[in-house]
Amino acid sequence: MLEKFYPNEYLDSAYQIEFDRFFQAGYRGIIFDIDNTLVPHGAPADQQAKRLFEDLREMGYQCCLLSNNKEPRVKMFHDEVQVQYIFKAGKPKVSGYERAMELMGTQKENTLFVGDQIFTDVYGANRAGLHTILTKPIHPKEEIQIVLKRYFEKIVLFFYRKKSKKSSRKS
Repeated sequence: MLEKFYPNEYLDSAYQIEFDRFFQAGYRGIIFDIDNTLVPHGAPADQQAKRLFEDLREMGYQCCLLSNNKEPRVKMFHDEVQVQYIFKAGKPKVSGYERAMELMGTQKENTLFVGDQIFTDVYGANRAGLHTILTKPIHPKEEIQIVLKRYFEKIVLFFYRKKSKKSSRKS
């Protein structure tokens, strides 16, 4: 039952993803959440984020920011990294993920999703058929509705880790 919320991978940071490995495996598009995935909530793009998007462009990736925030917040980040973006995406609705792939010219088979929340980011991307990478939130300061969801995320992550341990023992 909880499997629909499980990411394909769970990492400490978006900045530790081996994007070159995914590119060699045929991935060509990456959809990113912004807040607490790439920078702390509400922060502008920092040097690390700018460098990441430069590197991804050089590798040959198409990228799109997918956020439930309003346009001024998303555009502020976009202006620094210069990739496609969708604001007020309505995650976990599948339509935002599909629109992002349309903008990038990719399909679900060659698109990654990177985000920090299970019930919006990962659940929606799983429903869209994408390879999902969950990251730990960058900063503990979050809006109250997100703080409340984090308690339920801990339950999902408990069972995800338990299943992951079983799977790794079998291999």
